[in-house]
Amino acid sequence: MKNEQLARNNNIHLLKSSVNRHALFGLTISLVAVIVATLVNCYLVTGSLSLPGIYSVQKDLPILWLLDALPFIFLLWGQYVGSILAYEANTLINDQTDELRNQTASLEKRVMYEATHDSLTELPNRVLLHDRLDRALTTAVRYNYLVGVIILDLDRFKEVNDTLGHFAGDKLLKQVALRLTGVVRKSDTLARMGGDEFAILLTHVKDTQDLDLFINRILKVMVLPFKISGMSLDLQASMGIALCPDHGKDVDTLIQRAEVAMYAAKQQKNGYAVYSKNLDRFSPKRLTLMGELRQALQRDELVLYYQPQIDLKTRTVKQAEALIRWEHPVHGLLPPNEFIKLAERTGLIKDLTNWVLDESISQILKWEQQDFPMTLAVNISPSCLLNTDLPEIIIGSLGSHNLGRSMLTIEITETSIIQDPELASEVLNRLKKLGADISIDDFGTGYSSLALLKKLPVSEMKIDKSFVMDMLNNDDDETIVKSIIDLAHNLGLSVVAEGVESLVIAQRLQQLNCDTLQGYYFSKPLPAKEFKAWHASHAEILMSELLT
Repeated sequence: MKNEQLARNNNIHLLKSSVNRHALFGLTISLVAVIVATLVNCYLVTGSLSLPGIYSVQKDLPILWLLDALPFIFLLWGQYVGSILAYEANTLINDQTDELRNQTASLEKRVMYEATHDSLTELPNRVLLHDRLDRALTTAVRYNYLVGVIILDLDRFKEVNDTLGHFAGDKLLKQVALRLTGVVRKSDTLARMGGDEFAILLTHVKDTQDLDLFINRILKVMVLPFKISGMSLDLQASMGIALCPDHGKDVDTLIQRAEVAMYAAKQQKNGYAVYSKNLDRFSPKRLTLMGELRQALQRDELVLYYQPQIDLKTRTVKQAEALIRWEHPVHGLLPPNEFIKLAERTGLIKDLTNWVLDESISQILKWEQQDFPMTLAVNISPSCLLNTDLPEIIIGSLGSHNLGRSMLTIEITETSIIQDPELASEVLNRLKKLGADISIDDFGTGYSSLALLKKLPVSEMKIDKSFVMDMLNNDDDETIVKSIIDLAHNLGLSVVAEGVESLVIAQRLQQLNCDTLQGYYFSKPLPAKEFKAWHASHAEILMSELLT
């Protein structure tokens, strides 16, 4: 500020000096003019130059009076004009400085806003959230009250982006932001962390009941359909909650543990989860697994386990489901739910699927050479199903192993079908021509329509184990199981029931005319050698128990 004032004063002084300098030039010229005029008139009147003559001329000639006044006029004019110009220059410079200062302040404010807010939703971003959370934690520690962090992630948002485009996805994010803004208190902060992830800072949580009320408000606004591009979309969210001081006392710890809880909520599909230590298996290990998964493919750490499917009509093992496992050098044998989602997030799911297909075909050939023919069921993720190269990948694998026919059952989910029904139908029909059977996995948990199913070359439905495992204790589950069996048979499809873990459930499914059973009652998933040994020693015993 001092430098600006000094520069402004210097500029005014220079301008005023320039005016005064020209006034001095005028003063000098007028003085010379007065002297010359006086001397000329003195000579013309008296015939000589003398002081009495000069005095007489100055006294008697009025024209010289005017010339005498010119120096004073020029001097006063210079002072007057210099002062006026200096005043105007000062005003102009002040105005320009104020305008420049305002523009600078406005620019700085805009830059600061853009650095701390999300450009799409105009919500605070991760930077501002961290700052406010840090302040809230300081205050909470001082006054001994709870601060909460909620990480909210939209379920199946990628499907919206892939199906309707990113413009529709952006509109959806704006609608979500508006709904959540209506729920959040003025004292709290709603932020967009990036992608489809939001965060809510609760600056003053009274107790867990207060937290439950807030969570329920979020669930209520999220359950209403979203209107996008003329379509009504049902979109759910998964939330993870962490509290200070119970779950952490610094910014990074609270956010990390809220994310752990959020991933747990996604896994459990129950809407939200509050952080606890036993949930840490969902995330801290996940961070290292993400980097190690690609290396696992290269190091042959992945293996296939096989679980039998029992055909009730032929009383034989109809086929086996190939289930991937990761023999991790540190964490031991990891089931697919520990790393399949990571593969989808990192883009490794295609490489993983290709490996499973190739390994399954290789194992089929090995068993055939051992006079042990066995069809294998392989799970295909939604992204891989919608890959038009999938049939060619299977053809290439069959050719590389010199297997002339496909002995595969391709298991797909309802969700993978509805993402792009036309493309899914095209890929499935090509797979059917290769001799592969098509099975709808986890039927009853998705949103596919009967009209869509009729158009697809599907030969089998698999009832999700969540309905089967408790069907003897829950009448609704048994009704759903019976309805799916009747529906499938009416459509000309066979039915596989997953999650058969007791003889009583197996016998009840047999009474309901289920075609095929799969579950731990018969066998847990086994490595290839153990599966073959199990088939030789246990299959007939279990079947005799079932049919008595």
